[in-house]
Amino acid sequence: MRANSRDRQWRDRAEAVIPGGMYGHQSTRLLPDDYPQFFARAKGARLWDADGQELLDFMCAYGPNLMGYGDAEIDAAYIEQLRHGDTLTGPTPLMVELAERFVALVSHADWAMFCKNGGDATQMAVMIARAHTRRKTLVMARGAYHGANPWCQTRTAGVTPGDKAHQILCDYNDVASLEAAVAQAGDDLAAVFAAPLKHDAFIDQALPDPAYARRARELCDATGAVLVVDDVRAGLRVARDCSWSKVGVAPDLSSWGKCIANGHPISALLGSDKVRKAASSVYATGSFWFQAAPMAAALATLHRVRHSDYLEHIEALGARLREGLDARATAAGFKLKQSGPSTMPLFLFEDDPDIRLGFAWCSQMLARGVYLHPWHNMFLCAAMTTADIDETLDAAEGAFEAVRHDPSATTPNARLAFLVA
Repeated sequence: MRANSRDRQWRDRAEAVIPGGMYGHQSTRLLPDDYPQFFARAKGARLWDADGQELLDFMCAYGPNLMGYGDAEIDAAYIEQLRHGDTLTGPTPLMVELAERFVALVSHADWAMFCKNGGDATQMAVMIARAHTRRKTLVMARGAYHGANPWCQTRTAGVTPGDKAHQILCDYNDVASLEAAVAQAGDDLAAVFAAPLKHDAFIDQALPDPAYARRARELCDATGAVLVVDDVRAGLRVARDCSWSKVGVAPDLSSWGKCIANGHPISALLGSDKVRKAASSVYATGSFWFQAAPMAAALATLHRVRHSDYLEHIEALGARLREGLDARATAAGFKLKQSGPSTMPLFLFEDDPDIRLGFAWCSQMLARGVYLHPWHNMFLCAAMTTADIDETLDAAEGAFEAVRHDPSATTPNARLAFLVA
């Protein structure tokens, strides 16, 4: 068990000045007790917590770290632009260059708009879809995450029924369920709002069924609705194009964020000419949406995306990790379920409904210097190496063996009891 003494001190201080001590996805309330809350620095594929413990990081800041923490070339572009100006009375020409770069990269895109968080981009997508169709109803997959704005909140505190109005849920990859939801929306369907893959927390991930994706496109074409793919989490991690390009389906709108500037704060909404007029009609803005330094970092990141083998590299590492974990889990007598793209893996144990085995195993991995997550999908970054994967596999071998003799692995997981309630 890790001491985390400095981390505990920071948590105590945070309790006094931050509601709950921490909020949002950065909270460790649903993680094992030994997981650190605060971190001091990061470089490449590694980060150091507030106690100075070095960790090989498979969360990649929940996705923004694509090329490696503190990438010299990308950060140099950011810093150089800071010297000239960042938040100004108006945008710099970098905004136009970045829009041009995205339009050249993403096959369905004819234009781009920029903001700060993924939730900004999905909110704009909703507004544009409704402005284009002059309708209200959204069809979305049950359990999908599209941000923390009230319309897509997964929790109820502070959210009114009106915030969640005009929504119909379907089951991801279930064509009949999708068709039924569209039929229920009738003449009021504004958009089918789709995740690029099923990356809900706590459950196995699922790649998009091509038939489901194609049917979503057909239904939007038939009804005049807008097809939106929320690529905030998966963008640039499964394809250099929109994620649904892998199944041959082009959306009308796609939202992007997290890693498009390798961790610098910027997100984007890309769209086709079909919805250009509606996009120009909505009022969406923010004081920091036009910052130039993150745009410079995004240009450097997209240059790397287009001119390097970063994607093939992390795909190969992901395959090596998946194969190695399967072999070591089996040898230790465990059945490990691995799902999602190899670049965005999720590891769950079979017969582990409240994730007690997952908690015990991830704690053992953390003690061995590898930061994994017991119930959220993880990420690989281009700064990782074959040696990093082999280090992870060596740690996993020891962790599996330790879990076999760990009493906590058979103790009910009170923190996640709601999963089996």
